[in-house]
Amino acid sequence: MRQLIPSWIRVPLVFFIIFGLVEYFIESGDQPAFMEQPVILLFLVLVLIILIAVEAIVSSMDNILYQSLDAEAKARYDARQHETPRFIVWIQKTYKKLLGQKPVEEEHEIILDHNYDGIRELDNSLPPWWLYGFYATIIFAAVYLVRFHIFNGENQYQELEAEYAQAKIEIEEYKKTAKDLVDINTVTVLTDAADLKAGQAIFEENCVACHMADGGGGIGPNLTDEYWILGGGIKNVFQTVSEGGRNGKGMIAWKQSLKPSEIAQVASYVLQFQGTTPAKPKDAEGEIWVDENAPAEDIPTEAMKVKTDSIITIEN
Repeated sequence: MRQLIPSWIRVPLVFFIIFGLVEYFIESGDQPAFMEQPVILLFLVLVLIILIAVEAIVSSMDNILYQSLDAEAKARYDARQHETPRFIVWIQKTYKKLLGQKPVEEEHEIILDHNYDGIRELDNSLPPWWLYGFYATIIFAAVYLVRFHIFNGENQYQELEAEYAQAKIEIEEYKKTAKDLVDINTVTVLTDAADLKAGQAIFEENCVACHMADGGGGIGPNLTDEYWILGGGIKNVFQTVSEGGRNGKGMIAWKQSLKPSEIAQVASYVLQFQGTTPAKPKDAEGEIWVDENAPAEDIPTEAMKVKTDSIITIEN
């Protein structure tokens, strides 16, 4: 094998075989696996170093063996080194077979009688590579005919529709776990301890200056009572944090610096202040917010009165 394939071909060949196997068996996205996972790049570099080291060791051993030979053996070895490598000889023979040409010394056997100003024509047969390619197209056409016109196999349009349907299913599955795709329409109250802890960290880093650590309010409104300026509930709080408060006097929009998942976390944490007692609560601002979907027994008495008064006013 070493005599058939020289080292300058053998090393890259083995390396790219290993590279191809790694790319095939390791899950990756749009980019190659070694770009998404640095450890794979390190592995490939080590493989290349090992291959080069092995070739260097074998070459060194060959040199030591050569030095141990007598003069006659060295002469035979040197003579073989000037021979064309077997790999190159094999390529040359294969190339000639694929061309199907007669040797120059035998061309007189296929010269036609035509003579155009001294130009003679050879009656060469079609090259084997062309014939084999032509036979392959006939076989392909027969298989295609049977597969799609006799047994009515799936055509490209049906395959495309099936791929679209599968893609929609995969997108929906992805949305279930992709927190950063959440918006005002899909946000829900997060109750997981890890989410609430993350929301607390975001609140303490960005919000305590205006709302105080206990939510009692300072520059910003009190977050512990039932009164809301822009509406309560997870959707309204998410919208307010994302888009900002009232123009000119409300808080800034945090969507530029927080991810949707982080906004959902801090909004869920803010709702934890409801019903707590802060050290220095700020006076109520806004109106009592009532969740239309909440059961009647969960609505505070004062809020129920406000809701009832509003209905009476509308009926009058």
